[in-house]
Amino acid sequence: MELQTPKSALSIAIRAALAAGQDIMDIYTDPKQDFDIERKADNSPLTLADKAAHRRIADMLKETTLPVLSEEGKHEDFEKRRLWDAFWLVDPLDGTKEFVKRNGEFTVNIALVLEGRPHLGVIYVPVRQELYFADPVLGAYKVEHITRLADDERLPDLLERALRLPLPQPEGRPYTVVASRSHLSMETQMFIEEACKEHPEVETITSGSSLKICLVAEGAADAYPRFAPTMEWDTAAGHAIAVCAGRQVYQAGSDQPLVYNKEDLHNPWFLVK
Repeated sequence: MELQTPKSALSIAIRAALAAGQDIMDIYTDPKQDFDIERKADNSPLTLADKAAHRRIADMLKETTLPVLSEEGKHEDFEKRRLWDAFWLVDPLDGTKEFVKRNGEFTVNIALVLEGRPHLGVIYVPVRQELYFADPVLGAYKVEHITRLADDERLPDLLERALRLPLPQPEGRPYTVVASRSHLSMETQMFIEEACKEHPEVETITSGSSLKICLVAEGAADAYPRFAPTMEWDTAAGHAIAVCAGRQVYQAGSDQPLVYNKEDLHNPWFLVK
């Protein structure tokens, strides 16, 4: 399967994430909009913004000719997917519950997966106007105050105003554990209790969507234990960013990384540190 060069693929994914973010914000900021909330088979919410972001991303990624596996798109049978050496793994609006609550903690996630491993990742936080992106050649970066790229703006231009991850942190800050705002399990609470035994001071912060992985990637948090259900599209982009920032993403109780394009698209429990 012919693959775009990493820099070309990354640029396309960044533009797609920013464009989807604008589509989401058009709906999010419309006072007349009730989001047209539906319920999926697992009772999770689906909104007009999820659908709009999916359409935008799928359309823009067509340029790469690679297949797209999106939470809100058609899910091909495993017999077909297992032949994909390279594909896009997308969550058009990660944190739909946070979107509905209007707390701003939702993201656009786009990852390029090669042979079961996330190769590059893009995460955009529309309300905060923050962009995270990474590939193994360039490393991991964060760009603040961004809503779009000019037509003539290229990746080298973007890198000039990007912050390399991880970011410098204040000395002596507490050991920080980031936990899910909507899915705080008993096992996560036990992890925090164990951390309290190992470190003189432990702080817990909560966040929604893939922002939790981004906090570890940028150095604002030391660990993100996820001992609750997630899907592959929830984690792939953040996984790529975390690894390129020098972090690790392991299956819980193991030294094995998460793998992608499994027959069952659910992730096992995992730890980012």
